[in-house]
Amino acid sequence: MVLCASSVVLRVTKENVTENHRGDTENHRGESQRFMIELLAPAKNLAIGIEAVLHGADAVYIGAPKFSARASAGNSIEDIRKLCEFAHLYDAKVYVALNTILTDEELKVAEELIWQIYDAGADALIIQDMGITQLAIPPIPLHASTQTDNCSLEKVRFLYQTGFSRVILARELSLEDIRAIAQGVPQATLEVFVHGSLCVSYSGRCYLSYALTGRSANRGECAQCCRLPYALVDSDGKTIIHHKHLLSLKDLNRLDDLEDLLQAGVTAFKIEGRLKEASYVKNTVACYRKKLDELFEKNPRYKRSSQGTSTYTFEPQLNKSFNRGFTSYMLHGRDAGITSFDTPKSIGEPVGVVKAINGFSLTVSGEKPIHNGDGLVFINRQGVLEGFRVNRVEANRIYPKAMIDLQLNTSLYRNYDHAFETVLSKPSAERKIDVSMVWSDYPEGFSLSISDETGAQISVSRPFVKEVSRQPQDEIIKKQLCKLGGTPFFVKAYRIAMTDRFFVPSSLLNEMRREAVEKLMAVKQARYKRQEVRRGVASAFLPPLKGAGGCNASVASLDFGVFRSPLDYTANVSNAKAQDFYKKHRIEVIQPAMELELRKNVPLMFTKHCLRFSLGWCPVLQSEQSPFREPFYLIYKDVRLQLSFDCTKCITKIHQPIRPKAVRGRG
Repeated sequence: MVLCASSVVLRVTKENVTENHRGDTENHRGESQRFMIELLAPAKNLAIGIEAVLHGADAVYIGAPKFSARASAGNSIEDIRKLCEFAHLYDAKVYVALNTILTDEELKVAEELIWQIYDAGADALIIQDMGITQLAIPPIPLHASTQTDNCSLEKVRFLYQTGFSRVILARELSLEDIRAIAQGVPQATLEVFVHGSLCVSYSGRCYLSYALTGRSANRGECAQCCRLPYALVDSDGKTIIHHKHLLSLKDLNRLDDLEDLLQAGVTAFKIEGRLKEASYVKNTVACYRKKLDELFEKNPRYKRSSQGTSTYTFEPQLNKSFNRGFTSYMLHGRDAGITSFDTPKSIGEPVGVVKAINGFSLTVSGEKPIHNGDGLVFINRQGVLEGFRVNRVEANRIYPKAMIDLQLNTSLYRNYDHAFETVLSKPSAERKIDVSMVWSDYPEGFSLSISDETGAQISVSRPFVKEVSRQPQDEIIKKQLCKLGGTPFFVKAYRIAMTDRFFVPSSLLNEMRREAVEKLMAVKQARYKRQEVRRGVASAFLPPLKGAGGCNASVASLDFGVFRSPLDYTANVSNAKAQDFYKKHRIEVIQPAMELELRKNVPLMFTKHCLRFSLGWCPVLQSEQSPFREPFYLIYKDVRLQLSFDCTKCITKIHQPIRPKAVRGRG
């Protein structure tokens, strides 16, 4: 049996229309439609998940207790339950990542775990292993992880038709690629990464860590061998580059591309960082929240998918949080500025240049003030990132905690802003849902009614012997009823509808307000409805699909990027259930995953990052020719990796080490 495509419940909703939003819709759809847009934030744990919601996230993704692609970022079922209860007050979603590949023995454990996740209130499951689709799982929506290598229109359509309500696109796709997919599969919800660390390899297609260390990225244990320093040598043994982080990329930053992505048909914007600390999540979420809200104000066709307005005690600034420098990656085509060769560590924000060195101090030119306790870094004489802590500052003169070997005209960067981090270490945001209140009386006492913007409404009544007051009561009533600090609510509108000027003690107002708030929160929890899917028997054959050339094609004949018939090791099929999934879709020849059968003389990484292009030697896009003889090799200690360049697909492949030896990744 296959998953019934017609049973999929879409994540994106629309007001006043029944179609889903994709592509440039202005020309052929009514202006009355509004599209629900989601900002999705990472959560290392429960506390960070709560902060993500408070700082403006419409959804949070968090690691399952087991089988998460960040093995060190697992969370208990109880913490997932608590996060769901908190997020759902704001109509924010919680997605649980269970996106490693599984062995046959682990499938039963995963099935039981998925039921626990569902019972805890999670809104969707992010998965990589297709074997999960063949288990007896609850009606929880499935999101296709970026680990499933979602690079083509055909692959996204295939995933949608086999039961996935959302597809998380590969980071390597251009804006044109995304628009074509959105227009070609208008029913599927598309999610893209907009910020955070970049894997140099296509996600799900990297086996370098496993081959070198035995730690599989597809099992959540990546050793980050891409962040190591390598030498680049040619086939004659000549060194082209010595001791640089040649596979290390800058961090993704698409803050200025959000409007283009919206117009292309993206409705979920994802921040990477399930290993990041609270201050990083607070700052990045707040920054993207503010930018999206500005876009929504300009174009009311778009609307956020959750409730509440966040206010902050700080001004969000992306370059003050961990970053290796920023890039929009391949969104606007190939870009030479995507790499971070000097260091895989955070460089932060530029703050100035060293203009004088006087004994135990240095003078810096720059407009940004530097404070006591800041952490500054620079590239030293050996081309390595070095840093120091600021002990004292007098105007533009800095006294390091310990003197370091600096040169004049060295650029300085701040990767730790002490004042900024101090603010973020404290409560730094509130998120409030607007409510309306009506205070009134009835013959036997008083009533308080509260309603929010979604229509949730409650009333509280108390018998009370009424007495006419000598003094006006309106201000007293307003003051007590509006005391909603510590709750998710803010009184946007209130009305007093008493038949006379009755005396109302503050104690009664406070008691009724507290009771009303508790009841409203309970009603909101009860009213929250998860989207669910029905899974049942579908036709033995999928409907014909429209291929890239415009003709109808069967599933088996379509090129799904990595997933083609026959499937090779890069399909990451590690259990019998995953094999069953593909066989039901007429794919008969399936190689086992690399983790089940280590292969030699095959690519260990597929990447859009091209060292020939970085050096100016691309035979397609650049005119300069390389003076070195290929093939090129990357060398780290005793490890030797061969590079090959597929210019027809604009992809670099990194091959099996000639002399394998275990190395320990650092990142």
